[in-house]
Amino acid sequence: MIVWGLFILGILIFLALDLGVFNKNPHVISIKEASAWTAVWVTLSFLFSGVIYWLYGSGTIANPDQLTANNATIKYITGYLIELSLSIDNIFVIAVIFSSFNIPLKYQHRVLFWGILGAIVFRALMIFFGVVLINKFSFTTYVFGAFLLFTAFKMLTQKEETFNPKRSFVYRNLRKVMPITTQMDGQKFFMQLKHIKAATPLFITLVVIEFTDILFALDSVPAILAITSDPFLVFSSNIFAILGLRSMYFFLSNMLNKFEYLKYSLVAILTFVGVKLILAHHFKFPEWVSLTFIGLSLLIGILVSLRKAED
Repeated sequence: MIVWGLFILGILIFLALDLGVFNKNPHVISIKEASAWTAVWVTLSFLFSGVIYWLYGSGTIANPDQLTANNATIKYITGYLIELSLSIDNIFVIAVIFSSFNIPLKYQHRVLFWGILGAIVFRALMIFFGVVLINKFSFTTYVFGAFLLFTAFKMLTQKEETFNPKRSFVYRNLRKVMPITTQMDGQKFFMQLKHIKAATPLFITLVVIEFTDILFALDSVPAILAITSDPFLVFSSNIFAILGLRSMYFFLSNMLNKFEYLKYSLVAILTFVGVKLILAHHFKFPEWVSLTFIGLSLLIGILVSLRKAED
């Protein structure tokens, strides 16, 4: 529990510095700033694999699956790459949500900050229950695997549809339970209107993004559980991917159209982890196979997309 406590404390310190120091005043995040922070988070994420190696090699942390230091490290990196790749798909939706509610660029970071803080809580709960289900009911792996295969098939065959957040279930029902205004009051989530306090577009955007992340977590959590059911590995790889999502959003939001073929990489990854879950009780894929397949899928998707964009 000490390791868990220190890890969560470290995350909270990073978040406090983010909002209270580095982004104390609202401003437009430039490509240069976003790329620098993206590099920082990706570097920290990979450096943490060294911490994983030490924790599991020294026996400092509970190790229910009796993983070696090498296996734990590879599982962490593989899980992180899965979560990172699935987060990219989330970026497309976040961009549409911000555009739909006309959120100024300088306030988008604040919305993403609180959105990701909420996402950490929801992911933690989903990971906990997912791990419990897999450990208690072995048939759950077949259910999760089938769900991932269905998701991959749906992603591959569905036609591109325009997502309109204002027609979403969340937005329509939110209007029924609280006053909503289209006015902005700086970076405030609520503002006083005569005798009532109304939610500003910033708060509406935050809620829609939170529920959207929960929907994406329905794919990402089972996907990483195909790699490992070790709670700390699943949680830490998830959290690092989520923390890097903000800077990655500002870095990629203006270049989303260049990565149109990345969708096929995600289809391949979801299909692979779905098959791996279904075969979990019959055949174990070597750790390096999973890591190599996921890494190559992402690399091929990025290279093909960039090459097509140049044509």
